[in-house]
Formats: sequence, structure tokens, C-alpha cells
Amino acid sequence: MNLDERLKAIRLLVLDIDGTLTDGGMYYSAEGDTLKRFFVQDGMGLTLLQRAGIEIAFMTSELSPIVSARAKKLKVKHVILGCQAKRQALEELAEKLALSLEQIAYMGDDVNDEAPMLIAGFRACPSNAVPLILAIADYVCEKAGGQGAVREVAEMILKAQNHSNTLPVVW
Repeated sequence: MNLDERLKAIRLLVLDIDGTLTDGGMYYSAEGDTLKRFFVQDGMGLTLLQRAGIEIAFMTSELSPIVSARAKKLKVKHVILGCQAKRQALEELAEKLALSLEQIAYMGDDVNDEAPMLIAGFRACPSNAVPLILAIADYVCEKAGGQGAVREVAEMILKAQNHSNTLPVVW
């Protein structure tokens, strides 16, 4: 299948968090609180995909309440925290949602994303991903992680599936 056909088949976008949906930085307060930075346009891209009927999943090796909070804000139903076996988790999620692997897009940026990317129907990465991931990606974004890369992929999927990348105007 060519790239456009692969994008048309997508029914689920699975995202690594740190370095993909965030800029990969970890911010610590003097009290030891950890903070993550999310890019609002990436969030809108996920909202547009959901409105087009595309499921979203977050998958991270971190046990982060911040990720849970972001998922809740964006109404992301599938959140896999503390995941050390991402390929297995992806296969289990596909089975749970009755999807083939060809219907799943995976976006990651580092070596722990290699295994799930190798089985996904479409694989993307931010421009600042590690060389291993850059080499296996079907699409390398122009944007970096946490800087609009997720929005870039969302708009590619929406365009391939003939969905608008805007919300209806409500007055």
C-alpha cells in the first residue's frame, strides 16, 4: 500500500508521550514536582481526529498523573501508563478494539518505540527523534516533538480521509 492508502486505513493513533506529545523536557520544582509541557495545537489535532471517528491512545513507560490529566482534558479513553512492553500493549489494544495492525498509526521518538512501530500500519516520528526511529518511520515530521509534530500527523490523516481540519463555526 502507498502512503495515502495506509493513512486512509487508520482508525487509531497511538502516541508515545515524552519527546512526541511533549518536548521531552522534564521540569522540576523546588518541591520536587515534575511538570511536562504540552503544545495546544497538538491537542486540537487530536480533537479533530476524534471528531472524525479516529480513536486516540497514549502509551508511555512513565507512571505519570500528568499524562492522565492531559488524557482526561482531551477525552482520550485509552491510556497505557508504566508500559515496558509497548509492542505487546499495542497488540492487546488492537485486539481489544477489534482493529488490525494496519489500521493503527504509531508515533514515537526513541528506542523504546521501535518494537510497536515495526508492527503498526503507519509509523511517524518528530523531526528530533533518535536515528533508529528516523530510519524506520514512514513519515518524519517537519516539526519537533511537543512543537506541532502530532498536529502535522493528525492533519495528514484527516486529509487522506477527506475530513476537514477545522471545527464547525458555532455562533
